Amino acid sequence: MLRIGIVAGEASGDLLGSHLIQALKQKRSDIEFVGIAGPKMINEGAQSLFPIERLSVRGYIEVIKHLFGLLRLRRQLLKQLVSQQLDLFIGVDAPDFNFWLERKLKNKGIKTIHYVSPSVWAWRKNRIKKTKKAVSHMLTLFPFEAALYQGEGIPVTYVGHPLADILPMQPNISTARDILKLKSSSLVVAMLPGSRQSEVQQHAELFVKTAELIYAQYPDAIFLVPLITRETRRIFESAIFHQNMALPIQILFGHAHDAMQASDVVIVASGTATLEAALLKKPMVICYRMSTLSWHILKRMRLQPYVGLPNILAEKFIVPELLQDDATPEKIAESAIMLISDTKHLTEIKAEFSKIHHSLKQNAAEKAADVILGYLP
Repeated sequence: MLRIGIVAGEASGDLLGSHLIQALKQKRSDIEFVGIAGPKMINEGAQSLFPIERLSVRGYIEVIKHLFGLLRLRRQLLKQLVSQQLDLFIGVDAPDFNFWLERKLKNKGIKTIHYVSPSVWAWRKNRIKKTKKAVSHMLTLFPFEAALYQGEGIPVTYVGHPLADILPMQPNISTARDILKLKSSSLVVAMLPGSRQSEVQQHAELFVKTAELIYAQYPDAIFLVPLITRETRRIFESAIFHQNMALPIQILFGHAHDAMQASDVVIVASGTATLEAALLKKPMVICYRMSTLSWHILKRMRLQPYVGLPNILAEKFIVPELLQDDATPEKIAESAIMLISDTKHLTEIKAEFSKIHHSLKQNAAEKAADVILGYLP
């Protein structure tokens, strides 16, 4: 049997990793996968040596708080991976964690593939030179990224985004509402506060207060909040309780795509979910909050005016971004209501999102698998 090491650091990486494992297993049945995996990757047969939640930390200050634990975990993981006698290693996103592993493994003669380019086009461009020491081959999800690595002599392949292959080009809102047992006449607002506990802690109260303001103008509104863990669900339920509000908020266990597909508008924390909403052709308000110090560091390092993937891919502001101090219930609610009521702008948004969908639809998992198989014996 061939043995591939694979490490994903959060829910979006778990999704990408699961599609990749599935594509590889369809082409080669003699591969085992071991490393750090989430539930979707585990369901495809990956063995997880540590819980994926150990890596789900975001924000500079938040990482510093957990730094010693992360460093210890990484050393322990490296030792176990080396003992596994790997034929190949795949780092799925999580660049700060995975690049160190990849460099150590590459120095031991193990080929390393990194799946998902870090945002070097937004900040930390000096990272590209360090990448060359760690990565045997880079797989990028977005078309503009490949040229950055080619310029540094790093083998790279643009494979597209698996979500563009999976999500329908023409979403069916009525089917999604039937699945979730929602009235066709209701105003449905999907609210996605993030996948990490730290993100939900930052956004839960903000989103609940935003829902209150929208509900005051749209008393038939329903708010869907898809969450993937008991911990994040508990945090959001606590925010509802502390606001003492009898709002029609439905917390879903998963069903993020159904919630977005059923919605009229999405309020979403910056991250992969913004791309999912775009591929589902949904108008959205992108928002994000983090610790004050993390925010000041981020502002100094940013090279682009956008943080949301839909705006980055379009190279213009298609949908509003409300970050840190601008992310207030009043501004988010106002922006969401404007999107709902402006039918001309809605048409323009959907047209732009269709262009993005077509450009990213590349049969990504199979393309990535073909590159990886070229490095296996």
